[in-house]
Amino acid sequence: MTTNKGKKGSNANSKFISYDHLDKIGEIALYYGFMPVKSPTVNDADLKAAKDILDGDFVDDETDNHAKFPLHVEEKIAFIRTYHEQNMHNHNQPVMLYFKDTCKNPVKKSSSRYADMEILGASGSIAEATLIQTARAMLAEEKYINTIVEINSIGDRDSIAKFTRELTAYYRKHINDMSPECRQILKRDPFELLASHRDDSKELNKDAPKSIDFLTESSRRHLEEVLEYFEALNIPYIINNSLIGNKKYCTETIFTLVNEERHILAIGVRYNGLAKRVGMKRDIQGVGISLLIKNKVSTLRKPLKKAKRPIASFMQLSPESKLMSLAIIETLRQTRIPLFLSLAKDRLGAQVSNIEKHHTPYVIVMGKKEAVDKTIIVRRTDTHAQDIIPLEHLPKHMQKIEKQYWK
Repeated sequence: MTTNKGKKGSNANSKFISYDHLDKIGEIALYYGFMPVKSPTVNDADLKAAKDILDGDFVDDETDNHAKFPLHVEEKIAFIRTYHEQNMHNHNQPVMLYFKDTCKNPVKKSSSRYADMEILGASGSIAEATLIQTARAMLAEEKYINTIVEINSIGDRDSIAKFTRELTAYYRKHINDMSPECRQILKRDPFELLASHRDDSKELNKDAPKSIDFLTESSRRHLEEVLEYFEALNIPYIINNSLIGNKKYCTETIFTLVNEERHILAIGVRYNGLAKRVGMKRDIQGVGISLLIKNKVSTLRKPLKKAKRPIASFMQLSPESKLMSLAIIETLRQTRIPLFLSLAKDRLGAQVSNIEKHHTPYVIVMGKKEAVDKTIIVRRTDTHAQDIIPLEHLPKHMQKIEKQYWK
């Protein structure tokens, strides 16, 4: 997995930055802070580590003849291994990665996957919101309009343990009502039975316990925060209680993006506990999304060798401004104003330190007062001169600044 450091055109005086692993659709991910990198290869050690957690590792699409969409835990292990091998824990956190090519995977000979995005080193709910917002923008470019998020949470390890006990007890209580096939699924994993859309399990699952009823306080708050971002971004969503990941490594949220016919276009999952489970000493907070579509617009997969250098960094200084941040970024992306982002950082000092390393000529700042007033501060980093701009005027203001700066 390689970055683009040291590429020609990457000096601060150039209007463009060169990239090796970027395509036109990936420019959207770049705008949201993802670094385009080469996909890792799943090796034998990754497969061995995944062997005992592969069973039941799927989401069942009830609209597509019960098609199984694998989450591919061996690829998540490959991402984590590469993160560890390349000492990415020493990089500015979180590490946000875009893969235009899917992993070379010996157990997955062919793939309907379109692209992957992973965020490693972030526990906050804005990570899920950023992935979903970015994926929706990419899907819109591919003419998949009016996408809906289906989301569920199985919570942290304590939440999962309590839910598993209650779910197993419920099924055992109704064991005599089960078909032989459902009993076999239950033996493998009660989560798989709950996720099943078999006709003989639908009636049984109507009254089954719901995982969100067993969330710990921290897990409940995490889900609520993700939903708050959806509300702020006007993203339509549905709580899907049958959306269940593999409890051996999935944690907190699992989500899909679907079209109006409820066909799955993308699938994402958080996997905070996976690193230690596969033998690593350091736990790594991880969440990722895979787009599963076939591209409709062929030009979007053309290689992109360079992209515009960010003219400004974005800072959010309050929960209110953080909630509004992704919508602001989207308006600037649509007017092709690239930013440097550090949305997952809550502490002011961490944001300032991160921004100083990138030497952008301007900083866009939103605090609590600006969020209430629907304004934003645009500040020059050399003179500290600043303007307070109404939010609706920000795109044109930044277009004017960028034109003058690169003149």
